[in-house]
Amino acid sequence: MICSLCPRLCRAERTETAGRGHCRMPELPVVARAALHMWEEPPISGTRGSGTVFFSGCSLDCVFCQNDQISHRDFGKGVTVERLREICQALIAQGAHNINFVNPTHYAHVVARLLEEPLPVPVVWNSGGYDRVETLRALEGKVDIYLPDLKYLTPALAERYSGAADYPAAAVAAIREMVRQTGPYRMEDGLLKRGTVIRHLVLPGRLAEAKGVMDFVSEEFPPGTVLFSLMSQYLPQGRAGEFPQLDRRLRGSEARAAQAYMEALGLEGFTQEGSAADAGYIPPFDLTGV
Repeated sequence: MICSLCPRLCRAERTETAGRGHCRMPELPVVARAALHMWEEPPISGTRGSGTVFFSGCSLDCVFCQNDQISHRDFGKGVTVERLREICQALIAQGAHNINFVNPTHYAHVVARLLEEPLPVPVVWNSGGYDRVETLRALEGKVDIYLPDLKYLTPALAERYSGAADYPAAAVAAIREMVRQTGPYRMEDGLLKRGTVIRHLVLPGRLAEAKGVMDFVSEEFPPGTVLFSLMSQYLPQGRAGEFPQLDRRLRGSEARAAQAYMEALGLEGFTQEGSAADAGYIPPFDLTGV
């Protein structure tokens, strides 16, 4: 394939076994872990867990990525689409409330093909937000829950920390498309069945950016439309040590101020306890379930 799935528009060749694009991934999926996951937002994890499938490679270069081992060092195992379906079916048999594709942007073609035959549980698209509207439109009617990041609204920060100055524009356009597809979120028996949950990870020293993101969500989407997840789990992972301003944990005062701002805006959604900033919550990438 000649790939133009993500906003980088590499148009690079991807064969079954090799990829020359920014994500470095071949055409066929590379997976690092597939298991029930209890640490997503409560209506996604539920009581039995979200059936997470972690794809390797990434179209972003986030210097603080807690999944650096698979996103940037490309650990994982190549599988066929047929094997990927078997993996999803095994997770459903284990009781997964949903199938949660983590970092799927560069494998949108695989997800679309897989979902030509619908799964019996909701499908979650769990991305960094750096998605193309045109690519998302090919998934319309196949994805039930969109779970994108909105990392930054400032191009300079996006370039410095994720190598993508166009991230804010791309992510805003993508999220608008996601919400158009899902409509207002819908819950049943405490579980999210359809809708869009927008995540933001508060970075050290970047409280103003977090407030800007929350302002945007509050102004853009009427109450009852989306859910917002304010994440205070930041740990200096990946290459964060190369950036002094990122080489520390989030202060309690920063997390509290962000949460207070979210409450003042009346955003519906979720916050995290300080205990979430623990490497123990990062799943082991050891080919479990692959």
